[in-house]
Amino acid sequence: MQNKENSFNQLSRRKFLGTAAIAATGTLLPSVLSYGSDSKAVSKTGYVSDRIPNSKFAGVQIGAITYSFRDLKGGLEATLNACIEAGLSSVELMGTGVEDYLGAPKNPVQRRPGPDTPFTDEEKRLITQYNSELKEWRKTNGTISAYTQLRKKFNDAGVNIHIYKWTAGETEEELDYSFKVAKALGAIGITAELNERNARLLGPAAKNNGMFAILHNHAQFAERGFDVDKLLSYSSANRLNFDVGHYFGSTGLNPADFIRKYHGRISSIHLKDKTGPDNATQKNTNQVWGQGETPLAKVLHLIRDQKLPIYCDIELEYPVVPWSTSVKEVKTCKEFCRQILI
Repeated sequence: MQNKENSFNQLSRRKFLGTAAIAATGTLLPSVLSYGSDSKAVSKTGYVSDRIPNSKFAGVQIGAITYSFRDLKGGLEATLNACIEAGLSSVELMGTGVEDYLGAPKNPVQRRPGPDTPFTDEEKRLITQYNSELKEWRKTNGTISAYTQLRKKFNDAGVNIHIYKWTAGETEEELDYSFKVAKALGAIGITAELNERNARLLGPAAKNNGMFAILHNHAQFAERGFDVDKLLSYSSANRLNFDVGHYFGSTGLNPADFIRKYHGRISSIHLKDKTGPDNATQKNTNQVWGQGETPLAKVLHLIRDQKLPIYCDIELEYPVVPWSTSVKEVKTCKEFCRQILI
């Protein structure tokens, strides 16, 4: 078994690129999105597809955080198209631009102030007016319904929104509204950075709404004195969005061991391949999957074999070469996971 684990973990660059080429041409996995003119193939969602995406392999749900498609133009429509084309049946949805898509008032002041260029009195007035209009828009009866319709749009295309990464603000009222939005989207909770402030603020708001505050790590576990148990203790609704790449890249420790210990408090993980902190040439650096040192196979095998109810989301952070796209790379990473799991 150990040899099999190692062979998956050290999937060769040649084999990985071969898989990428096949996936990109659609020979291995038929594309679920095309731009043909056959109107009969257009679903009620308005998207053209030959099948509903399914990225659950051996009981493990593979998805992606939509941050992976941050290079795309076209807003939420482009993001949903990317999810379908990559064959993802679940996503952690980034909330950037969603309110605009749903018709919220737009901020007329599109610049940031600087030390030498503060806001003018007129800009301050416009921003105050905008904040008031946005607050009223959020209170209207149709707003939550609009999020419910957005959920249906994704679901009809075969994509489940399992986590929402966005909050309206930090007041009790704003957080309560944020979790109501996330619930309308079908999410189990909201993700935010793993720190004491978020653990204290989001946990109670999540619990009041029957949801989770899912806290995401970067290099915190490598910091002296960092206490994850303390942060989790602030609320029974606090959970982890455990980034295995950041964890391994900053500590050099096996993330599978952490998952084995804390799986009851982990709602989702972020998947990426990185070098470790002791790498002689590139320390803690994002790599094309299969080229780094993160033990992704051990992580995925643990979740599969123990039947852990943890969402596994691809976070594309390595540089995309000019002859590829973020959609192709995410699709290839998904295939990488499938090969490990089946």
